[in-house]
Amino acid sequence: MAPEDLIIVVGIALSAFLVLGCVSGYLVYEMRFSPRARLRKRISSVVNPGSGSVAGGADRGEGRRRKQVQDKLKTIEQEQHKKSQRRRQVRQQMLEAGFNTRVREFYLLSAIVALVAAGAYLLTGFWWWGAFLVAPPVGYFLPRFVLGYLANRRKKQFTAQFADAIDVIVRGVKSGLPTSECLKVIAEESPEPMAGEFRLITESQNLGLTLDDAMARALDRMPTPELKFFAIVMNIQQQTGGNLAETLTNLTTVLRDRKKMRDKITAVSAEARWTAIIIGSLPFIVCGALLATNPEYILLLFTDTLGNIFVGVGLALMTTGSIIMKQMINFEI
Repeated sequence: MAPEDLIIVVGIALSAFLVLGCVSGYLVYEMRFSPRARLRKRISSVVNPGSGSVAGGADRGEGRRRKQVQDKLKTIEQEQHKKSQRRRQVRQQMLEAGFNTRVREFYLLSAIVALVAAGAYLLTGFWWWGAFLVAPPVGYFLPRFVLGYLANRRKKQFTAQFADAIDVIVRGVKSGLPTSECLKVIAEESPEPMAGEFRLITESQNLGLTLDDAMARALDRMPTPELKFFAIVMNIQQQTGGNLAETLTNLTTVLRDRKKMRDKITAVSAEARWTAIIIGSLPFIVCGALLATNPEYILLLFTDTLGNIFVGVGLALMTTGSIIMKQMINFEI
């Protein structure tokens, strides 16, 4: 085996061992040494005391142990409130994307992505220590980018279907159906993700939650302005009464006007968006054409140190320009 191949194999093995060690250590910590695990152990010792326990002074001992458990619960609650903002954002994006999994599973997937990126980098034959510079950013940003994309796509699909769903409620109320039956019709006949969200709302009501509480949970999963408008309208109608069909008709008019404005902004900004796409793709197209026609000419960018610097600076400038152009055409309605 050549020395270069041996270095690559050793680098991949070390990266895999490092990632698996981190994941195993995290799981062991969560099961044995986390605040929740210590609380379970403490509660178990209080609920199931040893057979040699003495009944004398039970009231004072039980009161002291109960106070310790309450203090521990309060401490854990404070720690949960002090969780990092990034963890809460990841959980929120997972709910918006429709994933009902734990955040730790997302972190495990990020570690796997980082390991795959390190292995792919080592196969290119560049400096082996560069894998430790490439893997962490790829493992951190790529899963979050994909998750954010899926969440935004799901919210756009929900928003596009929402006005038609409200029209179903309007027609149902005018024909004499109660609001709960109209929500069931939407849950059964609408496409996803509209059907899934309204199905959870109806199931929450069947379990005993009020419509306000069910709508609040829906807003946690789908925090769109349109759904917030609908929740406010339903809350006001329950408190004050009135013609629900007329109110929802006015709401659908507002939602469709917002959609028209959004489509108009998309059409106006299409030129700048496609300009950014074309300019950003040209260097890669030219690089591919040169690799196909004259590889020796273009490979200097990847085999020479100065060429690597030029490639890095070029990628940084293109990324900065793309971000600036994206912010210029990103309008909030």
